[in-house]
Amino acid sequence: MSGQVDKVKGRLKQAAGSVAGDEHLKREGERDEAAGKTKKKVDSVKDRVDDAIDDVKDKFDSRPGR
Repeated sequence: MSGQVDKVKGRLKQAAGSVAGDEHLKREGERDEAAGKTKKKVDSVKDRVDDAIDDVKDKFDSRPGR
């Protein structure tokens, strides 16, 4: 969720910077948006790794004699 929040915050800062003519705020918004995108990708990879670990655990626990 934090990745999506950063993306939205970044877009808002970019818009505010554009309207106000504040290049610093606009660039800060671009960085926030990029950070949000990166967080979302990292979270996605983490979820896939967690799912793979759970699958291995399930296979191990379902072995006969366990």
